[in-house]
Amino acid sequence: MLLPLIVMTGIFVASFTIEPRRLFNGLLFNIWLIFAAATAALLILGSNNRLLIAVFATLFVIFMLVILAIFALHLLWLAWNAIVVWRREGHSLGNMLTLLLAVFLLLLEIGASFGRQFLPDPLYNGLAVLFTLSIGYVLVSLYNFLTVLVLYNLRPLKHNKDFLVVLGAGLINGDTVSPLLAARINAGIKFYRKEKTKGLHPKLVFSGGQGGDEKLPEGLAMQRYALTQGVPAEDTLIEDRSTTTLENMKFSKTLIDQNGGGSVAFFTNNYHLFRAGIYAKAAGLNANGKGAATSFYFLPNAVIREYLAMVMLHKRRHMIVFGLIALAALSTMGVQLL
Repeated sequence: MLLPLIVMTGIFVASFTIEPRRLFNGLLFNIWLIFAAATAALLILGSNNRLLIAVFATLFVIFMLVILAIFALHLLWLAWNAIVVWRREGHSLGNMLTLLLAVFLLLLEIGASFGRQFLPDPLYNGLAVLFTLSIGYVLVSLYNFLTVLVLYNLRPLKHNKDFLVVLGAGLINGDTVSPLLAARINAGIKFYRKEKTKGLHPKLVFSGGQGGDEKLPEGLAMQRYALTQGVPAEDTLIEDRSTTTLENMKFSKTLIDQNGGGSVAFFTNNYHLFRAGIYAKAAGLNANGKGAATSFYFLPNAVIREYLAMVMLHKRRHMIVFGLIALAALSTMGVQLL
């Protein structure tokens, strides 16, 4: 009974240890989770301990009720989250994702409820297959992304690094470090100070160029913030050319190589950590990262943005899947027309 679980544990641990920046690790972990849950259920049922069985059955029912409540109230909490983000972060398009998702789902549910009255059965059923399979696929791929995102954030980072790259973000009023960016810098400084207590001498690399609406490069603003926190200027480097996360990694690698090279870690917000790790790998930077905490209200919107960015990174794969779903929908329509 334990053998499949042991084998799956070995496969997942090996894959995650060799390369933690793979979406495939999410699939492996969820397969392991199914094996673990099945093994636990068999052990509990096999114990014939009525109290133990009753306790775990109750916990399982509560868990399922919570999941059902989340799905039943999804429109309400998406709309509520959109209102909170708007009030605290502004009315930009990037802060409207939960609202747009809520509107889309509402229109979809209205169409599902009343569409049959206005559409021929073959067309209605074909659309039902299209939307049902598409939403199912999106939910599965989103869950897989959330799994690897959490796993990567939980991965411990050894205090043996020579360079600590802090990734930039937009400045307030074009010259002031935002709370979101400050969280990244503070995470890097905390790691830096921990290494100093161990007798190491890491350098903080502040990476970020100057946007069109900014008065100075983000890297320079970040360094100035770090100096106010007591970090010596000689322990800092500034990368001030990058405009994207991939450029953050590429230009930081160049700067690190110019300063003798060494082991590297990077710091960003927790929701951005996994994608940043993928870009580090793409830039040839052998580094993993640590994520700074983000306000809970901001996470749904931020995670949706990250998921969409990951979809674009693997757009060919998703286009193939959606193409197959469209063929299934057309086949459904064709069968009914015949």
